[in-house]
Amino acid sequence: MNLIVDIGNTRAKVAVVMDGKVVRNYSFSSVADIALEPILRSFPQLQRAIVASSGESAEGVIKALESAGIEVFELSCKTPLPIKNDYATPATLGVDRLAAAVGAVEVMGYQNCLIVDFGTAITIDWVENGAFKGGNISPGATTRFRALHDYTSRLPLCSPTEEILEYGCSTTEAIEQGVMQGITNEIEGYISTFSDKNDKFVVIFTGGEAKFFVNRIKNAIFAKCDLVVCGLNRILEYNASDKK
Repeated sequence: MNLIVDIGNTRAKVAVVMDGKVVRNYSFSSVADIALEPILRSFPQLQRAIVASSGESAEGVIKALESAGIEVFELSCKTPLPIKNDYATPATLGVDRLAAAVGAVEVMGYQNCLIVDFGTAITIDWVENGAFKGGNISPGATTRFRALHDYTSRLPLCSPTEEILEYGCSTTEAIEQGVMQGITNEIEGYISTFSDKNDKFVVIFTGGEAKFFVNRIKNAIFAKCDLVVCGLNRILEYNASDKK
């Protein structure tokens, strides 16, 4: 049984994984809000954990886990991985992107994968023959809505929607459909570009806002919202066995 701590830009997520399956998920608004004691009481079998942070410092969480007798692995650019990393600047690569790539290989094997992670930022990453090759980053849906509201004087603050319209008939609908369809066109463009150069690959959607786009983009898509957790668990298992 493993404890997975994924600290992102806007949320801190904790998962308990047993035999490769998530048995409990927790979500906190910040690192400071992570309540470890009740989690550890509920799962006394926990003996090891992995902590990955692409946002706030994880030092406090790591110390708290170590004080509780948990063996802790912190994911960094120096952590041994079960896949090859061909990124030119590994020290600048977000650990969430790296974990998603490991998760993709764990789930899909050595099939080529285009991973689209819908979060605060949208990351579009390419995994080829089991190796992380690289990708692109653009603003996520919520970030785009916030930018329109913050940088204009009269536009309302909107949020992602599953409603699909050809065009908006009000300012709110115009913003909602403009942002959602803009992202849809962007992702479809990537899929088309990679299709021109690759005979076969799998498109994986993940991240908190992935659910808003599964029905908008008509391609063969394997939607897995816990892909990062899957990858972090695989990295933990890999390093724990190596240490043994």
